[in-house]
Amino acid sequence: MAYRDNTKVIKIGDRVIGGGNPILIQSMTNTRTEDVKATVAQIHELEAAGCDIIRCTVPTQEAADAVKEIKKQISIPLVADIHFDYKMAIAAMENGADKIRINPGNIGSKDRIAAVVSCAKERNIPIRVGVNSGSLEKDLVEKYHGVTAEGLVESALDKIGIIEELGYDNMVVSIKSSNVMLCAKAHELLAERCRYPLHVGITEAGTLWGGNIKSSVGLGIILNQGIGDTIRVSLSGNPVEEIKTAKAILRTLGIREGGIEVISCPTCGRTKIDLISLANQTETLVQNYPNLNIKVAVMGCPVNGPGEAKEADLGIAGGIGEGLLIKKGEIIKKVKEDELLAVLKEELDNWK
Repeated sequence: MAYRDNTKVIKIGDRVIGGGNPILIQSMTNTRTEDVKATVAQIHELEAAGCDIIRCTVPTQEAADAVKEIKKQISIPLVADIHFDYKMAIAAMENGADKIRINPGNIGSKDRIAAVVSCAKERNIPIRVGVNSGSLEKDLVEKYHGVTAEGLVESALDKIGIIEELGYDNMVVSIKSSNVMLCAKAHELLAERCRYPLHVGITEAGTLWGGNIKSSVGLGIILNQGIGDTIRVSLSGNPVEEIKTAKAILRTLGIREGGIEVISCPTCGRTKIDLISLANQTETLVQNYPNLNIKVAVMGCPVNGPGEAKEADLGIAGGIGEGLLIKKGEIIKKVKEDELLAVLKEELDNWK
């Protein structure tokens, strides 16, 4: 049985994580939260892409006040991201945040932490306790002779204990690092000692190219061990790309169904159509069909193309300036190259 099947069930707005519930995808806005219009527009874009939970930074009272207005215009749970100022955590909850993310280590005294917990308890709002390798306590760095998985876990358990001692257990836990293997080891160690659902991600993973690789490897290792109840792919770029990658990771691991998987060949000298362009256009096209759970193949030549395309639900096998349309293993018709994308779209529009 997977670790995630036994974690505590936590309600975030109208969604739940933990206890074997589906793994939910999160992202974070990169707008100024104070700019309600821009923030709402980005959240709508993320929601359309498949985001289940959104996080917004709340560094000012104006941002905390904006939470109330943002909440009126969105339909997915909103998490307030808090650092340093405990008053912002309280203000965000008073304005309707569905969850708060804090690092008790940088909030301040235990009295301040207690004030945050008291407000969360009154409203039954979950707290995500976040620990990051970049801000690991100096005494733990010294104890373990550097930033280590063991140090991250000890820090997380310490923060969990602080909140438990205040009589609250409505928590989600995250331990993040940009070091993939360290992060994976930390999750393995923590999963054995923590009953709370885990928010998993490789922090500061990098650009769209490098970050996707690091996130895919790291999340793949962790999730495949049955660890993780909600995930975020962290990329330096449009956060919509985070959602696309997260969905692809879950689908590739067989954890979540839904969405079209596109397979395409790497091309070679035998390819007689502009396969690279067609494959990229197809990848963009299929984003419009989030509820179709099928495989689409875009293949470039007659060597492996027809066979691969027949194994997919829908496929194109390229020829000389043309391609075969193959559906559920059967050749349907021959199509001119410049009509291939339109024909694929027509098939998807009418898929049965």
